[in-house]
Amino acid sequence: MSPETRAPVVISGAGSTGATLALLLASRGIASLVLDRRREPLTHPAAHVINARSLEIWREIHPDLAGQIAALSPPISEINLIRWISSTTATPLGEIDLLSDPQQLDHVRSLSDFLISHVGQHLLMPVLWQWLDDEPLIEFRRGVSVRDVSQVGDRVVVSTDGGQLSAPFVVGADGANSPIREGLGISLRGPVLARMASAFFRSPDLHPGERPLLTWIYRPEFAGVLIAHADRHYVLMGTYLHPGQPIAASPDQFWREKLPAVLGEGNTYDLVSTGAWTMTSQIASTFRRGRVILVGDSAHRFPHTGGYGLNSGVQDAHNLAWKLDAVLTHGADETLLDTYESERRPVIERFAEHSVSNHFQLDAVTRHFGATNRALYRVTRLMGRAPLTWLPAGMAARVSEHLVRGGLARTAVLSKESPRALRARARATAAIPLQLPHFVSTGLEFGYCYDGPLVAVDDRERQSSAADDVVDYAPCVVPGGRLPHVSLVGTADGRRSILELVNRSPRTMTLITAEARAWQDHLDGDSTGPVVIDVVDVIQWCVEPERAAILLGLDRGGAVAVRCDGHIIWSTETSAASSAGSLVSFLKARWAPVFGASMASSHLEKEPRP
Repeated sequence: MSPETRAPVVISGAGSTGATLALLLASRGIASLVLDRRREPLTHPAAHVINARSLEIWREIHPDLAGQIAALSPPISEINLIRWISSTTATPLGEIDLLSDPQQLDHVRSLSDFLISHVGQHLLMPVLWQWLDDEPLIEFRRGVSVRDVSQVGDRVVVSTDGGQLSAPFVVGADGANSPIREGLGISLRGPVLARMASAFFRSPDLHPGERPLLTWIYRPEFAGVLIAHADRHYVLMGTYLHPGQPIAASPDQFWREKLPAVLGEGNTYDLVSTGAWTMTSQIASTFRRGRVILVGDSAHRFPHTGGYGLNSGVQDAHNLAWKLDAVLTHGADETLLDTYESERRPVIERFAEHSVSNHFQLDAVTRHFGATNRALYRVTRLMGRAPLTWLPAGMAARVSEHLVRGGLARTAVLSKESPRALRARARATAAIPLQLPHFVSTGLEFGYCYDGPLVAVDDRERQSSAADDVVDYAPCVVPGGRLPHVSLVGTADGRRSILELVNRSPRTMTLITAEARAWQDHLDGDSTGPVVIDVVDVIQWCVEPERAAILLGLDRGGAVAVRCDGHIIWSTETSAASSAGSLVSFLKARWAPVFGASMASSHLEKEPRP
């Protein structure tokens, strides 16, 4: 018999998703055992874009954690330039300045008390691992690899390289090549877009003036993107077709030879580390098999063109944590866990669609000098199929090198002054502003929504700005959407956003209204079964109560019901007299059965707020 853990949840993988899930569970009083094959945190940067929504989620764990992570990001004034070049000494083809519109920046600042941040994963992970170590409810075992899982009765047996253990639930947060997913026979669906390799290095001389966050580089001997990190560190990424090519087979030697040519004369560097991975857009055929649940990269993989990888994993953890809490602590039926996939999958599919679109939309710039991602995708597929897969490894590597050089040959036009070269540069420059949705996707960052039985669709249409617009987000009440941020008056405990007033108990729905007394009077005595309603008065809490009431559709006596993860489940623009019964009916029909009729009935939350 496998040793049973005291923790009800075992999490395989302590990357950003697994660590976030463990910390969210701990903040809810639930213990977990976290296993990771590494003994030290990741030191080679992978993700680097952290959305404001991720910081809001980390704040639910503890405000200090969100603050500590946000403090790692340079000021927004230092991460505003996106540039396209042919060399570090030539005039840029063009650039996007994310701060070019001060009004837009003011608007973005109003959407959350956090801003999108640029924090390399090599800086983020030591912070998350320290929080794992410091949390008494988390047992963190380093250097342990999970080989397989199997469900036996109501427990899951986990086989590791150090033996077996069992627990009621196991979460696979073990990355893109998830052994748990593969062991369960869960397939990934979607294309391989490219094979990527990168170098992490420090260059104190590069970019002595303005320092772009991203620099897209196109040269006959190399094409890729340069990402600026803290302390004059950078990541340079390029592509390859076969593992036998020097960039993948002999990465240190390759980058030591390539970096001087790409960076330009006089720019010294110190190589820190190298890495390689396969860029795909793939989603698992299912996110759950019994009591084993997949999150983050083990469930879905995106191109890096959008910054959704890390952030979607944090959102997965956020969606799953309260549902595990509901099942383990609050008597919810285990079928509640089905809504993890039904809610997250459409969001993931939207993120995948946008990131793939970004990847190929770059061709609007590069097609004028021949180096397109569409061509790279075609040749990547070609090298992965017969008869080319029949070639000896050495020959396949040489063919791949030839194909790469041929694909980049036309970029030589960028360094010339012929009429054709001038036309190519002008057309590429004109296409650069079209890339804005690649780098500004506030509409998806804040506007993603959940559908399903836990959300009531009201008579109002979903406003397109929240549901469909990628770039812009206009705060509004949308079924399944995040409660829009509204600033609070000064509180003794430092809370700053209306999101921090949302009750975190899975059985408690927070009712936001400007007519608190009227809603309390109409709800008092109406049983909602095991579900509690906690009424919050925006007039009392918000800095601009009238603006908050209009923004949230409360100015005519309406109300917005929000579940414990900050997502709206029900709303009305009409008064309690005409709508309270509708809310009670919805909670009785959709939420009360989740927690079972055997639990004690509750109605209004009478406890005063701090």
